[in-house]
Amino acid sequence: MSIQVYGIPSCGTCKKAIAWLDNQAIAYEFINTKDFPPSRTMIAEWVNALGERTMRNTSGQSYRSLGNEKETWSHIQWIEAYAKDPMLLKRPLFVKDGVAITVGFRNPEEVKQKLI
Repeated sequence: MSIQVYGIPSCGTCKKAIAWLDNQAIAYEFINTKDFPPSRTMIAEWVNALGERTMRNTSGQSYRSLGNEKETWSHIQWIEAYAKDPMLLKRPLFVKDGVAITVGFRNPEEVKQKLI
């Protein structure tokens, strides 16, 4: 089993998730999306697994700067936007064996159930 956690090191939620994973002795690979942006293909797979609305980082500056037209964007337009600016992606994003399983870190027990 392989687990990847996508996010940025300065993100408070990512820090909490990483500390929790370490505490639970769950092996993972952390991938900094600023330094290693995910490909459009990867993003499309994640969006297909979790939905484009679930993937939105609505609290970030990138999202706020998009303007009102974002309210009418299609599935494909969101994938393109995420590919152009990974800061639009909610984080952390958990991938298990190549499949996106959850995003965010509000409920650690739910994350744990999906990881094991």
